[in-house]
Amino acid sequence: MIAYVFPGQGAQFEGMGKDLYANDPDSKLIFDQADEILGYKLSEIMFEGSAEDLKETKITQPALFVHAIASFAKDGGGHKPDAVAGHSLGEFSALVANDTLTFEDGLKLVYQRAMAMQAACDKVPGTMAAILGLENTQVEEICSSIDDIVVPANYNCPGQLVISGSKTGIDTAVVKFTEAGARRALVLPVGGAFHSPLMMPAQEQLAEAIEKTIFNAPNCPIYQNITAKPETDPTEIKKNLVAQLTGAVKWTQIMENMISNGVESIIEVGGNGKVISGLFKKVDRKFPTSAI
Repeated sequence: MIAYVFPGQGAQFEGMGKDLYANDPDSKLIFDQADEILGYKLSEIMFEGSAEDLKETKITQPALFVHAIASFAKDGGGHKPDAVAGHSLGEFSALVANDTLTFEDGLKLVYQRAMAMQAACDKVPGTMAAILGLENTQVEEICSSIDDIVVPANYNCPGQLVISGSKTGIDTAVVKFTEAGARRALVLPVGGAFHSPLMMPAQEQLAEAIEKTIFNAPNCPIYQNITAKPETDPTEIKKNLVAQLTGAVKWTQIMENMISNGVESIIEVGGNGKVISGLFKKVDRKFPTSAI
């Protein structure tokens, strides 16, 4: 069994998609369609924009989504994964790859998600921090002991968990985690408290858009962030996709479940081709990974 996996925010890079656009007609079509759907030249920002340009949530999310689908479409597509998954934003790319969403609907949802998240960040400032070298249970206990909003946000791999919350809460948490013996407790340069209750206004907006969008029966299961389990029911997929915005990304659990369910290798699609592959290697350093 082969799973196709899609990275989320943080996997962007300068010049992303430029080679695909120049060398593959199927990929070029995706970029051109994206510009038309959005009504502005996202492709120009992707190809020529600075690292700073690509950091803006409202640019980053559509850019990563379009790059992932253009990579998936390369040479006519024809990929037939046995399962798919995507880290946070990458879940939308995965849902296009398994035919649950059309490219157009997926892009519209991603754009609305990005704008809603940007608005939520502007309304209530928050941040995130990476905690390295502690057990998940230790991180969860310390988070729950803090009075401000601080929650586990991304279970990335064993020994690496990202927390999210208010700025004062995260500052307090970093001190507590350092005292508890974390190898590192580092505030991240992100625009807001993603995957935390502070994203509730964005979740309400996105829920409305998702409800109005047609979700088809997928051609293979998607391992969803919020449950870490394979899902094929469009109604459940919708519900889990909405919950993802304020809930934790259970990526460690997804990787473990995929491996125990018989996935023998993964192909990372889009981004720089190293993020998700690197996380799988933390679970099993001999696990076969490749990238397109």
